[in-house]
Amino acid sequence: MATRGLREILADAGGGVFPPSDSSVTVVPQPSPREAGVLSFSAHAVVFTDEDPEWVRATLAATPSDPLAAPLCPPFLTAFARRTGRENGNIDLLTVADRLPGGPPLPLAPVEDLEHPRVVRALRYREDVRVFETAGEAAGEGGVLVLGRGVAGRWECAIEVGAAARGRGLGRALALAARHLVPEGDVVWSQQAPGNATSVRAFQAAGYRPVGAETLLVVGQP
Repeated sequence: MATRGLREILADAGGGVFPPSDSSVTVVPQPSPREAGVLSFSAHAVVFTDEDPEWVRATLAATPSDPLAAPLCPPFLTAFARRTGRENGNIDLLTVADRLPGGPPLPLAPVEDLEHPRVVRALRYREDVRVFETAGEAAGEGGVLVLGRGVAGRWECAIEVGAAARGRGLGRALALAARHLVPEGDVVWSQQAPGNATSVRAFQAAGYRPVGAETLLVVGQP
């Protein structure tokens, strides 16, 4: 049987079907030249890279760590970044939610300004980027929602809530809105830094399910 690629592994995980919890590591090719990294499920890791799989396994075996933790430990990630000439990103909690029918639960206005900081950042990591902000809010009093196709073509969302708007449930509403804006039949993914408890709670309150942990190795800025 042919090895399943990252796109298929993610599609399964989005539907609640995970790789076996057998303490093993699966190495698959990068889904695109931009995307390399590590995805960790319960007792199973997926390393997506175009480097030699034997190098990955040998480096993991030499990592001074519990084998279950090795794929996301600093020694391996440092060696991985050095080998690929990339930079390590954050280790994030990866979550997913099903699409919801109908329109979003709050008014949103499209952002057309390609120089908007959220647009600039999103275009580095995603295609088909769409950015919205809460309609009728003054600067710093509303929120921003970013949607785009990220790792292996999956729909991803990110949110930002202005300082003056925090503590009112706007983050949850924006995360929920993303579930209404992806195409029918798709799911929407999001990453949260584990230490950002406010973001983690907002996404889980909006129905996003924890799937695993993920870190991306990114090409440095020129």
